[in-house]
Amino acid sequence: MRVKPGGAFPADGEVVTGRSASDESTLTGEAVPVEKTVGDPVFSGTLNLWGAVDFAVTKLPTESTLQKIIRLIQTAQKLRAPSERFTDKFGPGYTYVVIGASALMFFVLWLGFGVPAFTNTEEVRSAFYRAMTLMVVASPCALVLSIPSAILAAIARGARHGVLFRGGAAIEKLAAVTAVGLDKTGTLTTGELAVVGCESFPPGREGEVMELAYALEAKSQHPIARAIVRHAKAEGVKSRDLSEFESLTGKGLRGRLDGANVLLGRRELLESGPLADWARDLPQAPAELSEVWVLGDRMVGRILLQDQIRAESAQVLRALHESGVHTVMLTGDRRHAAESVAKQLGVDEVRAGLSPEDKVEAVQALREAGHRIAMVGDGVNDAPSLAAADVSVAMGARGSDAALEQAEVILMDDRIENFLAARRLSRRAVAVIRQNLVISLGVVVIMVLATTFGAVPLAVGVAAHEGSTLVVVINSLRLLFGRNG
Repeated sequence: MRVKPGGAFPADGEVVTGRSASDESTLTGEAVPVEKTVGDPVFSGTLNLWGAVDFAVTKLPTESTLQKIIRLIQTAQKLRAPSERFTDKFGPGYTYVVIGASALMFFVLWLGFGVPAFTNTEEVRSAFYRAMTLMVVASPCALVLSIPSAILAAIARGARHGVLFRGGAAIEKLAAVTAVGLDKTGTLTTGELAVVGCESFPPGREGEVMELAYALEAKSQHPIARAIVRHAKAEGVKSRDLSEFESLTGKGLRGRLDGANVLLGRRELLESGPLADWARDLPQAPAELSEVWVLGDRMVGRILLQDQIRAESAQVLRALHESGVHTVMLTGDRRHAAESVAKQLGVDEVRAGLSPEDKVEAVQALREAGHRIAMVGDGVNDAPSLAAADVSVAMGARGSDAALEQAEVILMDDRIENFLAARRLSRRAVAVIRQNLVISLGVVVIMVLATTFGAVPLAVGVAAHEGSTLVVVINSLRLLFGRNG
């Protein structure tokens, strides 16, 4: 099959002719394009960037990488334990017990103690009156509202502050997590390359290097070109017009400026030309950086680029560590790049070079180690691990449809700090739920005992019943105010 520049690879296969690069960020999370030449594998769902290539399909559509991810999602969903609410299990049985106890009380007082069945006197309340009082005070209205009222208030609070909860189960489970798995690209980092350095050989001509790079990359749509153009505009770099422009397939760009040839591209562009001997002695870029070389009139330079760390990521990870939560980076990126980011952020554990299947296995291993794990991701490659985690969290703006479909918690505007807000809000909601249960059950127990061992006026029973319901609702509404913690 032939795929032209800008097209998507429709199946898994192997390149047989041509050279190009593919954007595999949806599968691996890697922000840097992956070079493709004869013999290299290509994957369904990835994007061909600049060259036309012919590839032989090596796998049936049902066995492609994309279909494997879909099957992983379906399997992981089945592994997720269902959440059963306390009131779901407790409510029906409790209702039958209350009705049965009220009927039993009526017959015991009437037949066993000779209390009038329906006739009230100034000295004695009838058996029916006392049985109905028991039913009123034991009615579980406050108990039934104790959880839904808190859940609805927490969902509303989260929505107003950029956190979308998909139901109450996510709130309850998020409060109990002891480990958090985080994707790197697009989650802890922005997922966009940015210029972090500019060098010239000999030194002192860095401004010219950036001008030449801007002039050439302004005519390209490559992800690295977008980063250089964005940086140049932000720094106010002078825009210069080329008299000629040509794309060198698989190598870079060539142009003509002020009568001189200028080139931009990979290190191989230098090593294959007349400067080959000299170029071999040039310093290598650190493993976590990408480099673009620029050749001008008696001048050589390079621009260094890196996927940028979100400014808030370090603060979020530090807060999680202080609260006793184990943090793990689960990424498909290269180990050097992953460890560099982890060192800057203070991640407890790094697992790099992972396929979607490996991420699912890592999540399951953490669960088997006794952790309740939340997974935070944004790409198609994260969807299976999101489905396998106890709580799935997706970045709302950058997140793929597959990731958003699996997510129980969505962080709007890709604000990673909202994960902390979501966790704090969920813990606060669980605390309110426990308070509500104590209030509702406590009032029921006290009033049932009072009704059983003495005649409690029905008006007092109604006041206690409705009062406890009101207190529970007001206590839940506290979640709408104050800070999320």
